[in-house]
Amino acid sequence: MLSRYFTVRQEVCEHEIVIQKSRFIAHIKRVETEIEAQEFIQGLKKKYWDASHNCSAYLIGENDLIQKASDDGEPSGTAGVPILEVLKKRKLKDTVVVITRYFGGIKLGAGGLIRAYGKATSEGLDHTGIVERRLVQIIHVTIDYTWLGKVEKELRESEYIIKEIHYLEKVEIEVYVDEGQVGAFHDWIIELTNGQAAIKNGETDYLEVLL
Repeated sequence: MLSRYFTVRQEVCEHEIVIQKSRFIAHIKRVETEIEAQEFIQGLKKKYWDASHNCSAYLIGENDLIQKASDDGEPSGTAGVPILEVLKKRKLKDTVVVITRYFGGIKLGAGGLIRAYGKATSEGLDHTGIVERRLVQIIHVTIDYTWLGKVEKELRESEYIIKEIHYLEKVEIEVYVDEGQVGAFHDWIIELTNGQAAIKNGETDYLEVLL
């Protein structure tokens, strides 16, 4: 698993721009498999069946092993590849983009098309929002209530993020800790509580931070 990577937010996003009277509608989604990407593309082709083109590209997998681009009738290399190049430049993973074009009557030429599809993709991504997914371990810290005020205050003022606090017979605080900082976190909590905290490593998960 990657320690961190960039992708788009979970919500499907649409964003439209107009260039030389042609409408370019960007549709963007996070996907984990090629099947998901293809279903998204085909669904939009059905929805926008009357459009001039529904061009697309996607990158999937830790090492971008799955990557495809489609010009959908535009001149070869003027639509799908520019979309894909924007995804690569932004270093995004697990992302599919479909640009729906309604021709406005003015031909853009090869260079104009490349710029238009690239711009539609970039602005669509800006509108969607990019997140960094960081691999973290959830650490369970159990303390007496007498330590709660101090420990919670220090945690909230630190770089660590509190996931949840459980108020039971004792207080259990779940904390997101980057995988490379687990040892340092243990040492810090032990010092902070004079060794009075019980610390247990939990499951690993990805924490999303909106950029």
